[in-house]
Amino acid sequence: MKLYKCFKWIPAVLLIIMPACSDSFLEVDPAGRLSSDIYPATDEEVLSTIIGVYDLMQWNYGRDWNSAYFAKNLPADDCNAGSSASDQLPYQNLDDFKNEADNPVTTAIWEGFYKAVNQCNTIIERIEPTSDFREQIIAEAKAIRAWNYFELVTLFGDVPFYTVNPTSVADYHKPRAPRADIYSQIETDLEDAISVLPLKSELPENQKFRVSRGTAQAILGKVYLYQERWNDAHTVLGQVISSQEYGLEPDFGDVWKRAGELGTESVFEVLYTSQEGYDWGNFGWGGGAESNIHVQLMGPRAPFFGKLDTIGIIPGWGFNLPTASIGEAFDDMGDQGPRYEATIMSESEFIAAGGEINPDTDDDGNPMPAHDYEGYLRMKYTTFADQTNTSGASIPELNYTTNWRLIRYADVLLMAAEAYNEDDDEASARRELNKVRERAELDTYDSPMSKEDLREAIKAERQLELAFEGSRYWDLVRWGDAEEVLSPLGFVAGKHEHFPIPQTEISSNNEISQEDQNPGF
Repeated sequence: MKLYKCFKWIPAVLLIIMPACSDSFLEVDPAGRLSSDIYPATDEEVLSTIIGVYDLMQWNYGRDWNSAYFAKNLPADDCNAGSSASDQLPYQNLDDFKNEADNPVTTAIWEGFYKAVNQCNTIIERIEPTSDFREQIIAEAKAIRAWNYFELVTLFGDVPFYTVNPTSVADYHKPRAPRADIYSQIETDLEDAISVLPLKSELPENQKFRVSRGTAQAILGKVYLYQERWNDAHTVLGQVISSQEYGLEPDFGDVWKRAGELGTESVFEVLYTSQEGYDWGNFGWGGGAESNIHVQLMGPRAPFFGKLDTIGIIPGWGFNLPTASIGEAFDDMGDQGPRYEATIMSESEFIAAGGEINPDTDDDGNPMPAHDYEGYLRMKYTTFADQTNTSGASIPELNYTTNWRLIRYADVLLMAAEAYNEDDDEASARRELNKVRERAELDTYDSPMSKEDLREAIKAERQLELAFEGSRYWDLVRWGDAEEVLSPLGFVAGKHEHFPIPQTEISSNNEISQEDQNPGF
């Protein structure tokens, strides 16, 4: 159950949000700032400020045509943009390594991350820690600020850095800060949050979406992992594991459905709801909807995929098609069990289940290959009929309630395994890796392995376990494997390790010039 329509309960305080360094914001009365020393006064008002931050994350990761979640997936080798070559060109360009500084998708998600940061800054600045309740709100804001800055430095590299919202014209113009400095503040924020936040089990049932101690620890472990601070990483990730607050869903397929929402495997999750029952006349295009329109966007497209109802799927709009390489990776692993079945389906399996493939034909009647189709349907995060609202006048395509899982327990186990292995604790690395393999019904690694062999095993496991979850590309980059794996797809070493700094930021920020742009853009 969602928190009493929590994503509709956003007070005027949300107007404080704005893109980093936008001069246009300075041209109007900043009425969205907290306008008096009284607000927020009551605990209800204080709670509304943090609910507003969760709403911003829902918006940034699910905004139609500008989703941070989808953008993180597109450059990887497990998915193609899909649909048609001319449909949603900003997404197609991300997929094809044709992204430039004026791409509206990367511009929009930059804006979205900074809006969340700025709202968190306001909470941290303005709310006095006069009670345990308020201390928890501040701790949540610190953890969420840390996450959004981590996303920014991962995707863009060095970025402008604000821990206090600007109060003068000059304050809006900041240079790119070194990632090391931002990492330091991220770590401080997370350590502060960990000392205050409750365990997930201590949160009320209708508030399990809120950041818990385990969430902050998992984020911190990931931050350490990306810096190759192996001992620090497995120490804090080990605390998440030993807390016994989390576990693996017995049925891998449930992780992506209502049955697994905020469940045992959920460490950090962005919520969506179908309670509004949208139709074509009242859907909030432009990012104002509370359902997850990207599930519809990423469902298999009819009539190319015919008789989808035979596998319980409603036709979608054809984006995020699996690549042949992810199918081959499952084959190479010998993984054809529950994890495979809940992730992808081959064309032959689809036809055997009663489906049809209906390709377009050219003027001579010859079949034409579909754009980006390489022989697989995606089953993870797809358009299952039982995962949307079909009541009354609701349009099923517009009402998917599917939540994005930003961090789940399987990722924690695999991150811990990687850190243990790199820190020369082979036995602990195999132990955590084997937990993931057991759920996938694969043979476990029961004999000692060399560091190199275990490293490759962990990489392979992450590729399959986390397919289509926005991890693959950034794993390849941090491992130094992106050039070898992705250069046939257009990846250029020294350029594509990061997205470009948006041109709007360079144009509006006096402390950043074109010479400060990421290399190659």
